[in-house]
Parts: sequence; C-alpha cells; structure tokens
Amino acid sequence: MAAAVSAAVSFPSTKSTSLPCRTSIIAPERVIFKKVPFQYRDVSSSGRVVSIRAQVTTEAPTKVEKESKKQDEGVIVNKFKPKTPYIGRCLLNTKITGDDAPGETWHMVFSTEGEVPYREGQSIGVIPEGVDKNGKPHKLRLYSIASSAIGDFGDSKTVSLCVKRLVYTNDSGEIVKGVCSNFLCDLKPGSEVTITGPVGKEMLMPKDPNATVVMLATGTGIAPFRSFLWKMFFEKHEDYTFNGLAWLFLGVPTSSSLLYKEEFEKMQEKYPENFRLDFAVSREQTNEQGEKMYIQTRMAQYAEELWELLKKENTFVYMCGLKGMEKGIDDIMGSLAARDGIDWIEHKKKLKKAEQWNVEVY
Repeated sequence: MAAAVSAAVSFPSTKSTSLPCRTSIIAPERVIFKKVPFQYRDVSSSGRVVSIRAQVTTEAPTKVEKESKKQDEGVIVNKFKPKTPYIGRCLLNTKITGDDAPGETWHMVFSTEGEVPYREGQSIGVIPEGVDKNGKPHKLRLYSIASSAIGDFGDSKTVSLCVKRLVYTNDSGEIVKGVCSNFLCDLKPGSEVTITGPVGKEMLMPKDPNATVVMLATGTGIAPFRSFLWKMFFEKHEDYTFNGLAWLFLGVPTSSSLLYKEEFEKMQEKYPENFRLDFAVSREQTNEQGEKMYIQTRMAQYAEELWELLKKENTFVYMCGLKGMEKGIDDIMGSLAARDGIDWIEHKKKLKKAEQWNVEVY
C-alpha cells in the first residue's frame, strides 16, 4: 500500500475553489527434423525398395518475452471509452499562473472513486459538454495526468490535470476559444466531467529506482513530470524508493508562468542529492551570448554532462510539451554526438528502442 506524506500543494488561495471533501518479439520459425517412413525406388539396387525414415516439419513461432524497463506491469489502458465513459466530478479548480502571465493555466482535481486506475505518465481523455457546429457531441481531448497514481489527496480516488486556457485571434480578427480547455478551466466544484482512458505507455516511469531521469518540459508539458516527482519525493511506497537522480528542465515565457515552482523547490531543498532543477524563462533570461533562455539554451549549459549521462544504460530522457522544443534539443545532441563520431539521429533510434528516449509533444 502507498501512502502520501505530508506535502502541501502550492495553489494560490485567492483563485482557488474546492469542495469539502511486455513487448513480445516473434522468433523466426525453427526448422526441426523428425523421422517418419516414406519409400522410393533405388535404381542402383536392382529395383529394391529401400525404406528411409525422414521428415521436415515446422513448429509454431516461439514468443520471446522482452522485459520492459518501465513500470508497465498491470498497466490498464482504455478502460473507459467515448461510448462508455466514466463520469467524475470536479473537486478543485485553481489558477496557478500569475495575473500578468501570458495566458492562464489551471490545476484541477476530479473524483474517480478509484475507478480510473492510471499510472504516472499516462493520459486521460475529456469530452466537453455540448455539441459542435454540426450538432454532434464534441470529440474527446487528451490531457497528460498531473498527479501520481494515488492522486493529490493520497487516497487513489482522484486524478489531476494541468490545463492552459486556449484563446487566440484568428485571421479574420475574431477571438477563438478552445472548446475543451475553456470548458475545463471554467469548471466549478461539483460539476460533472466525462472521462475516458487511461491511455498511453510511452511516458511510464523507469522501474530502476537508481536510474537517472532527465525530464524536459515546456508549459503544461510539466504534467507527467509532476506525477513522477510526487511519487519520487512526496510519497512513501513499500515497493519503490527512489535513490537515483531526477533532473528537471522547465521552460516558460515568464517567471509568473512557472508551474508548481514551490513544490519543486521544496523537493530540491529536501533531496538536494537526488533532485536537480533548472528553469528557462525565455522573456526574462539570456545566456552569456545574449540569446533568449529557451529550454534547449539552458540544456546547452550542461551539454557535456548530459551527453555523458546519455551514455549510461540507466539514463532515461522524457520530453513533453510544444513540438518546437524537439528540434533545438536535437541540435544540441547532434553536435555532441558528432564529436564522438556518432550519428545522432541513428543513435536516438537506438535509445528509443531501449526505452531511454521518450517523447510526447504536441
């Protein structure tokens, strides 16, 4: 059984509302020789009939189990589907960005009563209320889960999301609001939420409690890593104690957009040998060359160290957030790999196959 230790969730009180409350590899067919009788006429033996016992047969392919390096044992996917969803309720919804941040991001907690058994790194689908312009129900949107498997309340009966409200002006000058993000950010405690899933195995945590886990996030891409870090540092588990190194890089535009900052700083203070934390605030920070501090810019400051870590079999890299971050990171790794005469794109494929390079971008 897992139990959450005392750890406050860093939500601003002024905006908060709450209710009381295994990969299988198929081996090639094996050719096996067995003896059975058949006859032929041997002309060199004066027409004698000579019995020879021989036969070629094939057996069904043999499955070879490849043990995953991730915590995938017993993982459940798609328990709830669009036609048979789970109906939960909003327990808490709070804005976690400052008033001067470029856009709003909200942290929300939904009840599941233990019926949506997810793992750290998985996602759930949400179907917003109402219908689209054709009068059909809205399609589901997927969101990375921001809570550990036992949830923010430690009772395995809730699931949390980190959602940015999408609002933009289109080419016609009209203000457009994202259907699902605005539905979620506007939820009041007690409101029903239509949930599907859980889904996904790409971002599951590594099994090795001594692993090095490098997490690269932009904006709400922080969600799965909050779930990782809560399990590593805010909870006690009989079957899991993290003794490795967790290194988080979080990129945001402004300091008022830093998500869960107080939580992460508390972890770093309590576990300085096991947790490293680096922020990249693009509109406020620059490097020595005067370049804006994007996540790849911050990583470049530790490039040599990161490359050496990647050479180890127990280093796992996870990337979540805006798709644009991927190219910048590839550029850094490509130049480092080239020094060792390694083609980064090919090397990255090997890392992915070994489950050491995991990406979920949008």
